[in-house]
Amino acid sequence: MSSNPQHFSGNEIRKTFLDFYAGRGHQVLPSASLVPEDPTVLLTIAGMLPFKPIFLGQRTPEFKRATTSQKCIRTNDIENVGRTKRHHTFFEMLGNFSFGDYFKEQAIAWGWEISTQVFGLSPKNLVVSVFKDDDEAFAIWRDQIGVPEARIKRLGEDDNFWVSGPTGPCGPCSEIYYDFHPERGDENIDLEDDTRFIEFYNLVFMQYNRDADGNLTPLQNKNIDTGMGLERIAQILQNVPNNYETDLIFPIIQTAGQIAGIDYHSSDEKTKVSLKVIGDHIRSVVHMIADEIRASNVGRGYVLRRLIRRVVRHGRLIGIDGEFTTQVAETAIALSESAYPNVRQREAAIKAELQREESNFLRTLDRGEKLLEEIIQEVKQQGKTSISGESAFTLYDTYGFPLELTQEIAEEQGLEVDVDGFNAEMQKQVERAKAAHETIDLTVQGSLDKLAEHIHATEFLGYSQSAATGKVEAILVEGVSQEAAEAGTSVQIVLDKTPFYAESGGQIGDRGYISGDGILIRVEDVKKESDFFVHFGRIERGTLRIGDTVTAQIDAACRRRAQANHTATHLLQAALKKIVDDGISQAGSLVSFDRLRFDFNCPRALTAEEVQQIEEQVNTWIAQAHTAKVEVLPLAEAKARGAVAMFGEKYGEEVRVIDFPSVSMELCGGTHVSNTAEIGVFKIISEAGVASGVRRIEAVSGPAVLDYLNVRDKVVKDLSDRFKVKPEELPDRITSLQTELRTAEKQLESLKGQLAIAKSDSLLQTAENVGDFKVIVAQLEDVDAESLKTAAERLLQKIGNGAVVLGSVPEAGKVSIVAAFSPEVNKKGLQAGKFVGAIAKICGGGGGGRPNLAQAGGRDASKLPEALAQAKSELITGLG
Repeated sequence: MSSNPQHFSGNEIRKTFLDFYAGRGHQVLPSASLVPEDPTVLLTIAGMLPFKPIFLGQRTPEFKRATTSQKCIRTNDIENVGRTKRHHTFFEMLGNFSFGDYFKEQAIAWGWEISTQVFGLSPKNLVVSVFKDDDEAFAIWRDQIGVPEARIKRLGEDDNFWVSGPTGPCGPCSEIYYDFHPERGDENIDLEDDTRFIEFYNLVFMQYNRDADGNLTPLQNKNIDTGMGLERIAQILQNVPNNYETDLIFPIIQTAGQIAGIDYHSSDEKTKVSLKVIGDHIRSVVHMIADEIRASNVGRGYVLRRLIRRVVRHGRLIGIDGEFTTQVAETAIALSESAYPNVRQREAAIKAELQREESNFLRTLDRGEKLLEEIIQEVKQQGKTSISGESAFTLYDTYGFPLELTQEIAEEQGLEVDVDGFNAEMQKQVERAKAAHETIDLTVQGSLDKLAEHIHATEFLGYSQSAATGKVEAILVEGVSQEAAEAGTSVQIVLDKTPFYAESGGQIGDRGYISGDGILIRVEDVKKESDFFVHFGRIERGTLRIGDTVTAQIDAACRRRAQANHTATHLLQAALKKIVDDGISQAGSLVSFDRLRFDFNCPRALTAEEVQQIEEQVNTWIAQAHTAKVEVLPLAEAKARGAVAMFGEKYGEEVRVIDFPSVSMELCGGTHVSNTAEIGVFKIISEAGVASGVRRIEAVSGPAVLDYLNVRDKVVKDLSDRFKVKPEELPDRITSLQTELRTAEKQLESLKGQLAIAKSDSLLQTAENVGDFKVIVAQLEDVDAESLKTAAERLLQKIGNGAVVLGSVPEAGKVSIVAAFSPEVNKKGLQAGKFVGAIAKICGGGGGGRPNLAQAGGRDASKLPEALAQAKSELITGLG
């Protein structure tokens, strides 16, 4: 057996790794947010992702060497979490990076040194892999490090060649594996055998560029990108059987077990899986919420919601009935706060989001249980013994109902579940999701990335200039790089300098013109891709060529409107904090030329009085003419002064601070007025909920308020003319009309009922005797559902012992069916609810109700005669 390595706690491993590389000239950088700068990736999924622009040559690194412990989220293998030893949704990647500095020899030497001399792993327990053609790395491991040839394995491109995409930076890898059973010898070593080996350190040698034809050319600056999985090395150093039993996760599992009243070690495998899922997922959701991700039905918000729901579902499976997620989150926060202080700082927000999502989902689960009851009844009525895979998957996918729970309840009812059918439906979903598979593609920006090594980052001059002269660096037509483009062509243009603001921080891009010698381009939008400002427009005159010197001129009127709305957004957030709750934080925003939108975290709707107070407060600050103070400060200093960070924004070591003293101070790269008086006036248009715990205020400011009031004034004048009253009399006139309308509707409903009764009385003559019963099945023309019900009840009352089924088409595309059965009919086994529901299916609908009276609907009016004929046939059979 292997010798036990030295024991390190998870926190000690992290600190030791960072200290080791700090002592070797590496700058220790904090973990980036789980919300990446890269718009092509939903979440931060690897330690190297924050350095993507450096590896592409788009950004000059501040340091030649760096080391990080990067928090990561991956969900593409979510079904394996808890079932294998080392699959996670949340994990930490320890990494050391070289940007054109040291390369293979030094990276390998340090990788071996920290593994053997610092963490104390015996060389006898280590195996390394190299790319099959990387003789250089093989020789370093064998000749300089001293690893026996038998324990150096050459692997193919799938395993040991890192690529960023079809083209772009790439290179061979070398991995270090821990061997739990070196006594089995060096013959036939199979690194795929995860019962014996675990890969814990991956060294990527980024040394080539791959072109569209697949040709490899050496990079001028070779880079090192490494990753040591914290959870994996912790499993090794703490001598536990899997990652979940390390001190990084196991305390969370113990907390969940205590709530459920169970012990992990004495539990069966199924229960252990649920506890592991809870332990893993709680770490994910705590850090996601701490990084200001909110649960929703799209994007990363959907990932968060799905993870929370899986925690709740697995809590149910181990016997937890009530709410519990905030309790296990407390343990996760305590474990993480020393390395990631923001989890403790955001504790209240984390627990509030968890409590809200858990409470809502528990209600959803209840609905799923009711649906399952209906499915079981239907299966039994059809004489079947198995619930279809499609039904089980609908319960899982729509209601979050776990397959295991469906199987459990079905088994109690003597039924099985078509697991193969369920898996087939699951596979269909996996195929649908492949388009969104989480990978790092450094070439997704296509032509722009290919040009990155040859063009300069755009210099933004728009804070101080509305026009500037610049050189055309790139021209793209439908995303493809061109040397020139003619009049009438829609283009994307990159300049070396620009006054145009690029869409960022919720503020839309500037509009304006680019002009030159015989050239005129109307610019409709500007977006930022890495460090390049891409101007989207149409050439109206002339031919534009790369290298042309042009003048870029923004639309000053549009810029003034955007500035007013952006500053008004800052004042709005300050007013919300002052009047509603100081803990309010931004959850998204939009700053356009004609309006502003501000989403914020708040568990309740604002009162009308609060909305009015907020509007008045913002206008007061505007009237007070506060002068803006704009500074560029170190990030730490800005935060120490109390600057508020905008949602979703990423900040470097230095940040731009927009300060209206004693009113608002925020980190923001947007454009703003120099004095609040320039805004003029602020008007809130609406306040509403947009998601669970998220509210939205829409407003206008500056010239846009006049546009808004002109529209309202026109509407009021038009209504006054129509009703021939003064504007101030409109509310009373409308109230009077509403009262008259309600009275008329009641009279109409009464008349409809009387008409239906009159029509139905003529049906008494059509009653047929079926044994001891009387049966009426008929269609009434143009009778609404409520009147149809009244008619059916009246007919049943008149015939006494029997059954009445009536149908009608009250409007195009709508069918109504009503069934009224006497108690004696019920005793024959006929229930109105089930009966009418089955009949309505013929018309493409359904419904139900009580045994004696029920209603149903449908969409296909042409099938109503067939449905009523079927009803009559079944009544004759059932009552004869």
